[in-house]
Amino acid sequence: MFRKRLLKKVLQQRRGGGNGGGPGGGGGGAGEVAQLDAQIALHYGVPYAASVMGFDPVQRLLAVGTLDGRIKIFGGDNIEGLLISPKSVPYKYLQFIQNQGLLVAVSNENEIQVWNLEFRQLFHFSQWDVNITAFAVIEETFFMYLGDENGLLSVLKYDVDDGKLLKMPYNVTIHSLSEAAGVSLLDTQPIVGILPQPDTLGTRVLIAFERGLLVLWDITEDRAIAVRGYGDLHIKSQVSGAQTDASEHQIDNVDETEEEREICSLCWASRGGSTVAVGYITGDILLWDMTVSSRQGKQTDVSSNVVKLQLASGSRRLPVIVLHWSAGSAKDTTKGGHLFVYGGDDMGSEEVLTVLSLESSNGLESVRCASRGDLRLDGSFADMILIPDTGVPDKIRASALFVLTNPGQLNFYDGSALFSGRKSEEVYAQPEARKFPVAVPTIDPNITVTDLYSLTGTGHPSISLKKFCARQSVAPPISGNMKWPLTGGVPSEMSLKEDHAVERIYVAGYQDGSVRIWDATFPILVPMFVLDAKVSDIILDGANASVSSLAFCSLNLTFAVGTASGLVRMYKLHEHTGDSSFHFVSESKQEVHAVHHGRGFHCHVAFMASNSPVRSLRFAGSGEVLAVGYQNGQVAMFDASQLSMMFCVDCASGTNSPVVSLSIYGVVSSAAEVDQSQKETAKSGKFSTDVLLSLTKDARLTVIDSTSGLVINSHLLDQKQLSAVSMYVIDVASDEEQTQSSGDKSPSQSQTGKEQKDLDQKQAQGAETNQKKASQHSHSGDSNSLLLVCFEDEALLFYLASLIQGSNKHLHKIKLAKHCCWSAIFKNKDDKACGLILAYQTGIIELRSLPDLEILAESSLMHLLRWSYKTGMDKSMSSSNGQIAMVNGSEFSIISLIASENDFRIPESLPCLHDKVLAAAAEAAISISTDQKRKQNPAGVLGGIIKGLKGKADENANLRRSFNAQTHIELLESIFLKESSAEASIPSPDDPIEELTIDDIDIDDDVPLSPPPASSSTSHVNKKTTEDEREKLFEGSSVADKPRMRSTQEILTKYKFGGDAAAAAAHAKDKLMQRQEKLERISQRTQELQDGAENFASLAQELAKNMENKKWWKL
Repeated sequence: MFRKRLLKKVLQQRRGGGNGGGPGGGGGGAGEVAQLDAQIALHYGVPYAASVMGFDPVQRLLAVGTLDGRIKIFGGDNIEGLLISPKSVPYKYLQFIQNQGLLVAVSNENEIQVWNLEFRQLFHFSQWDVNITAFAVIEETFFMYLGDENGLLSVLKYDVDDGKLLKMPYNVTIHSLSEAAGVSLLDTQPIVGILPQPDTLGTRVLIAFERGLLVLWDITEDRAIAVRGYGDLHIKSQVSGAQTDASEHQIDNVDETEEEREICSLCWASRGGSTVAVGYITGDILLWDMTVSSRQGKQTDVSSNVVKLQLASGSRRLPVIVLHWSAGSAKDTTKGGHLFVYGGDDMGSEEVLTVLSLESSNGLESVRCASRGDLRLDGSFADMILIPDTGVPDKIRASALFVLTNPGQLNFYDGSALFSGRKSEEVYAQPEARKFPVAVPTIDPNITVTDLYSLTGTGHPSISLKKFCARQSVAPPISGNMKWPLTGGVPSEMSLKEDHAVERIYVAGYQDGSVRIWDATFPILVPMFVLDAKVSDIILDGANASVSSLAFCSLNLTFAVGTASGLVRMYKLHEHTGDSSFHFVSESKQEVHAVHHGRGFHCHVAFMASNSPVRSLRFAGSGEVLAVGYQNGQVAMFDASQLSMMFCVDCASGTNSPVVSLSIYGVVSSAAEVDQSQKETAKSGKFSTDVLLSLTKDARLTVIDSTSGLVINSHLLDQKQLSAVSMYVIDVASDEEQTQSSGDKSPSQSQTGKEQKDLDQKQAQGAETNQKKASQHSHSGDSNSLLLVCFEDEALLFYLASLIQGSNKHLHKIKLAKHCCWSAIFKNKDDKACGLILAYQTGIIELRSLPDLEILAESSLMHLLRWSYKTGMDKSMSSSNGQIAMVNGSEFSIISLIASENDFRIPESLPCLHDKVLAAAAEAAISISTDQKRKQNPAGVLGGIIKGLKGKADENANLRRSFNAQTHIELLESIFLKESSAEASIPSPDDPIEELTIDDIDIDDDVPLSPPPASSSTSHVNKKTTEDEREKLFEGSSVADKPRMRSTQEILTKYKFGGDAAAAAAHAKDKLMQRQEKLERISQRTQELQDGAENFASLAQELAKNMENKKWWKL
C-alpha cells in the first residue's frame, strides 16, 4: 500500500509540476510526451535485397531496386535517398525519365509506379491488367514502350501537369505486326525485349518475341523495316569467345530444329543500331544485321545477316541472361566495342561476367573477337549497368561498370582499366574490382559498437569541431585517377553554411580497433576524423583489438575507447602536432613515453585494469574521471587528470556476470555508509558525495563509493532475472521545485515571460554553465529520484534512496509481452527523462511514458525500413534524444521517432535528389544543339528518317514540314494519339469467313441520258468511247440488255484480285487452310471436353466408393 501511494505521489509530481507538456517541458506523463511519428531521417548503404539498377546519364544518379519494394538513390557528396513502396513487392524494371527527376518502376505484380525524386514521393501508380514482359522509356521524352505476355506493344505517357500515366491510342498487336512483316504465327507470343533504335528519337523500335522473332518497327510508317529469325538462321560464321583470327572461324549451318529458340536477352551492338546482339536459352549469342529487310522480296544471300558467338564448346550451356554493349574508340573504326555477357558458359562452371572485345572493319562478315576477359563475382549475380562517359557526345561509351551481386554487394570497375588492361592480344588482365564507397563502413571493416551524441548547449567546443570538419572532403575515397561517376543531387543549404556549429556527432567503433566520427547535425553525415588504434613508436598489447565500448564527454571533448582486450584509450579532441608524451597506466606500473605526433587527434593516455573485455564506460564530473565495467563483472575507476587508477572492485560476487550498465549518482552523506573521517570533516550533516551504480546481467546492483571504491551494498533486484538490459536514473521534481515552477506560471509573470526569461538567461549564464559541467555525466542528489531497470521480459521501477540504503523492493513493475533487446531514454529540453524507448527482438519499437511506463505508441523496423531483427543488432544501436541510429548488414539508418523533434525533419536540411539548375542547363544545351542541326540540315533532325519514307511526293513534303515545325516530342505525341494503321487489317480468329457472292455485286443497268449536242468530231469520239465501255461491260454478250453469265470465281478474280488468277488461287487456298484450322480447333476442344467429362465421371465413382465405407459421423 505504501509503494502504491508513493508511486501515485510521484506521478502527481511529474504531471502536476514541470514546465509544460511536450519535450520542452519537465513532465513525463502520457499527456506530456510527444507523439511517436517515426520517419527515416537518413539511410546509407546498398539494401540487402538489391536486384535491379537504373541510371540517369544527365543527373548522374544511380537507382537500385530491391525485392522488398524499396528503391535506393545514390548521388554525389554522400547524398543518398531511400524510397519505400506501399507494397513489399520485387521490382523487375527500373528506368529514369531522363533529366526530369522522375523514376519509373514496374513491380512483379505489374504495378507501374512514378516516383518524384525532388519530393521523394510516389506521385502516381497504376495497375496493368496483364503481365508486363518488356519495358523501355524513350530517351528525352515522357513516353514509354510496354510489351506484355499477349504480344501487344503499348505506349504510355506521363502527364507532368496532371501527374498521371496516360495510355495512348497507338498500339501494335502481334497479329497486325506479323501480317505487316509477312510472318505466319499460329499463336500469341510474349514480347521479351523492346529496344528503341539509336539516333531515331524513338520512331523506330526493335521488338523481340519469345520464340526468336525480331522485328524493327517504324511507327511513322506502321511497317516492319527489318525482320529476323525463323527462316533466316543460316549462320555465316561461328566465332568462339577467344579466337583472334577471322580465318579460324568455323562455318556452321543451323538445322531446322534451331529455327525457333527462346530469347533471353538482347542489346544493340553498334553505334547506329545496325547490329543487335541476342542471347538465347541455348547459350548462343547471335549478332543480327538489321539494316536490310529479308522480307521485301527474295534475297540472294541471307547468310550475311547473322554471326554466331559461342563462349563454350559444351553441349549443355547456361542461358545468356544479360547482354550489354559499350562502344569502342570513336577514332578507331576497326574497334567495334565491348560486349558484356552473363551466361553462355558450360553448366557447373564458375560464375563470371564475360567481357568480349569485338572488332569489325566491314560489317558482320569481318567480325573478330580480339580478346576475352572474365570478371569474377563476389556473390550470385543480380544485375549490371554501364555508366556512360561524362562530357563525351557518344553516350554509348562507358566510363565505369557497376556490378550488383547478392546479398547487397555493389562493385565497380574503372572503364579505362577495364577496356585497355591486357596481358596479351587474347586475354585481358584481370581488372581490379573496387567496393562501392560507402559513407558509413559497416562490413569492411566490421562495425562493433556505435553511439550518437548531442552537443547542444555545450558552447564553444562544437565550433572547433566545425573548423576541423570543414577541412575534410566528403567525396568518396577513390584510388587512382578515376573520377567518381555519380555526382547527382544537391546538398542542403543549411549544411553548406560555414558558420553552423556541430550539434550532433555519430561515433562508430570497428573490429580493427579504429574509431570514426561524423558530423550528424544534418541528414548528411560528413566525415570528421578517424582515431587510429596505434600509438606512434609504441607497441601496446591488445591495441588492435576490436572496440567494445565508447564514451564521450562534450564538456572538454574527451573521448574514451574500450576494447575487447581490456585496454581503455583516451583522446583529447584538440588538434596538436609536434612532440608530446603518452602515458600507460596499469594496476602494477605507470609508463611515460615521448612521441611525435603528426596532424590530427591522438591518444594521450591508456589504462589497463583487467584483461577482460570492456563492456561499459561512464564519465563523471567534468570528464576527468572515468568508470569502466568489464565482462568478468569488475568495475574500475580512472582519474585522467592525475593519470592514476583509483580502484578496481568485483561487482559480480564471483559469478563473472558482465557489467551491462553504469551510472554515477550524487547523494548526501547520510544516505550512504561512508567512513567516519568524511563525516567529521563535513561542517554539516549533509555532505554531498558520488556513488557508482553497477548493474550486471544477472540483475545484481552494486552501490560503490566513487572516491574510495568501498562497496556500500550489493543485492539482487530480482531472483528470477538473468538478462538485465539497462538501467536509468530518473530525476523527479521535488515539492520545492514544483512550487517554484507553479509560481513561475502566475498570470502576472506570464505577461512579461519573454523579457524575464531573457534577463534570467543573461544573469545566470555563467553559473548555469558551470552547473551543467558539474552534472553532465552524473545525476544530482534528489531524494525523489527513481531507478528504472529494464530486463528482457519486464521493467522495474525503484526508489533510488531506498536502494542505496539496502532495500530492493520495487515501486512499479510491468511485464513485457515480447523480449526486449535494447532501450533508451528520451529527454526534454530541461534534460529531464520523459519517455522510454524499447526495442524488441521482433523488430517492434515502443514508446512508453515515465514513470508510469504506459504504452504511448509503437512502430516496427519492418514497417519503417523493411528490416527484420538480426542477432547482435542491438550492439550497433544508439540513441540521442529521439534519434535512433542502427546498422543492418551493409545498411545504416537514423530514425527520427518524435514528431516535434525536427532536427532532421526541416525540409531545408534534406539534400535534394534532383538538381534543377543542372536540368535547366542540360535542356538549354539540347535546345541549342537541336537548332544548330536544323540549320545545317533543312530536313530537320529526323531528315534521315524522312528519306526512307514511301509514298506520294506531297505527303513526304507535308511530313518534312511537320518535322521542321515540331519537336520530336510533339511528333511522337501526334503519332501516338492515333491508332496504328496496321490495326485495321488485323484478322480475328473468331470472325466468320466472308465469301463474295454474285448478289454482292450491284451493276447499274440504267440507260444513260442523251448527251447534249456537240460537234461531229466530238460525237464521234464519244460514240467510240461508249461502244468500248459497253463491250467491256457486257464482255462480248450478243444480247444488248442482258450481260453474260459468269461464275463466282470469275467475279472474285475480276473485282477482288484485279484479274490476277494466281492471287485468287492463293486466296482460295488460304480460306481452305483457315477453315481446316477452325475445324481442327473445334475437334480438339470437343476431345478435351470429352476427356474432362470422362475424368470427372471416374473421379465421382472413386469418391462414391470411398464414401461408402465411412460412417456418417466421420464425414
